[in-house]
Amino acid sequence: MIHSTAIIEPGAKLGNNVSVGPYSYIGNDVVIGDNCIIESHVVVKGPSTIGSGNHIFQFASVGEACQDKKYNNEPTTLIMGDNNVIRECATIHRGTIQDQGVTKIGSNNLFMAYTHVAHDAVIGDNVIFANNASVAGHVHVGDWVILGGNSGVHQFCKIGAHAFIGMYSGVNKDVPPFVTTIGMPAGPAAINKEGMKRRGFESDEIMAVRRAYKAFYRKSLGAEEAIESLTEDAEKYPAVKLMVDFVKSSERGIVR
Repeated sequence: MIHSTAIIEPGAKLGNNVSVGPYSYIGNDVVIGDNCIIESHVVVKGPSTIGSGNHIFQFASVGEACQDKKYNNEPTTLIMGDNNVIRECATIHRGTIQDQGVTKIGSNNLFMAYTHVAHDAVIGDNVIFANNASVAGHVHVGDWVILGGNSGVHQFCKIGAHAFIGMYSGVNKDVPPFVTTIGMPAGPAAINKEGMKRRGFESDEIMAVRRAYKAFYRKSLGAEEAIESLTEDAEKYPAVKLMVDFVKSSERGIVR
């Protein structure tokens, strides 16, 4: 159902069974997939492509131009997958030409109230942003990451899959997969053992990730020494290989 007070610009394309609530605005160059629910007072601007089954709550702003002062109204985009929940007053901005020109959101994510995804961010699948969590421009967030309430991630940082960013954490370095952080600036606290158990990781692989965590953070080893010490476990356990590959590719360095 499209409410009579909603404004749908002529260039917008809405799929089947899309609901748009009172006083919402859908701009030109917006494509919304099937079975989406747009509540009241929502703004969706483009160019943006929104997948199917997404639920956007009141006062959210999706696909707006970014807040980067270098942005000069270039036709950048937002691409969002399926079955995301975007709660009240959340903001998700399009990309810039200083990067790939696109902000990417995966599927099955939850963005709680007042969360923010800045320009050129890449968010994976099954991610949770708790209330007021924010990521700056060019941040990459892997699958199954949880960002605690009021946490913030500095521009260009990368958060590895299954990491847990504790509440009020200020992340200014890369966070390896499976690592839990806390503090301002954020530092490593433990592995996300509970998250791994919930997602079906076997106990031996969890123990291997714990050994990898100790190699990176508890044995006074440099990154290269830690990686070398984990060669055998990395060959045996995909989770350890994920950690090792992440640290190898880190450009900002990992949280310490």
